[in-house]
Amino acid sequence: MNRAFTVLDDRYPTRVSDLPALLDRADPTVWADGRLPGPLSADELAAHDRDGFHTVADLLAPDEVRGFAAELDRLATDPAVLADERTIVEKTSREVRSIFEVHRLSEAVAELVADDRLAGRARQLLGGDVYVHQSRINYKPGFGGGGFYWHSDFETWHAEDGMPAPRAVSISIALTENFAHNGCLMIMPGSHRTFASCVGETPDEHYKQSLREQQIGTPDRRSLRMLADRYGIAMMTGAAGSATVFDSNCMHGSAENITPYPRSNIFVVFNSVDNALQAPFAAARPRPEHVAARERTPVVGRPTGGVR
Repeated sequence: MNRAFTVLDDRYPTRVSDLPALLDRADPTVWADGRLPGPLSADELAAHDRDGFHTVADLLAPDEVRGFAAELDRLATDPAVLADERTIVEKTSREVRSIFEVHRLSEAVAELVADDRLAGRARQLLGGDVYVHQSRINYKPGFGGGGFYWHSDFETWHAEDGMPAPRAVSISIALTENFAHNGCLMIMPGSHRTFASCVGETPDEHYKQSLREQQIGTPDRRSLRMLADRYGIAMMTGAAGSATVFDSNCMHGSAENITPYPRSNIFVVFNSVDNALQAPFAAARPRPEHVAARERTPVVGRPTGGVR
């Protein structure tokens, strides 16, 4: 396989050994020491560096929440969107689970992505220009919306997309209230400092299955127990309009939603333009562009309040 990085250059080997391993992170969490201008205060930067994430109580105003909730409903009922390969449905109910590359399907979401409340935070954390590695909306309907098993996004992005370093950050914006009981995001605070190397080869076309239920690239139970004992588990609850900004290597997951209360969110991943995707480190071929973008067009900032 042609790779810009050789095995010796791979500081985060995964899916290449029969034995799992917990490796120390070799890269910063806050790049350029957070010296670039942006919306994050010094205390927020320090908290993000320590925990691997920070929360924003009211990133969106109530009228914006209502507008984006209506946009999600529109997309989930649009026949063209439902027939698109970017739309993923639940295994059993066939209800919409996720719609990928949503910033290209929705002008409103595209404007939000460029807003300094999102892109400005990403630039400040990652130390320069950023582009959208992935965007999606996640629906977790009541009475059976599926969960996401424990995993590090960076492990997948490294193995299957060829992302060299964990110089990426995710922003999850709640459009419904996140309770402890309706499948909220769970993160192990500080786990971003430890890379969980996983076992098992990546099957061809694996991504189609993993977008519904990830099985490859999930840590073994012993590693998860060690990480949970070391770092604990935080539950990301909050009102609609709140957001969680978290490092790409955070160990996180969410439970199935069996309550009557749906949970939906807009999810945007920013990657540094200096962290270009290479050939996959542990897969035969890269995932499609709508799942892992290789075009590194920098996001042009938009002043806060530019969203309609």
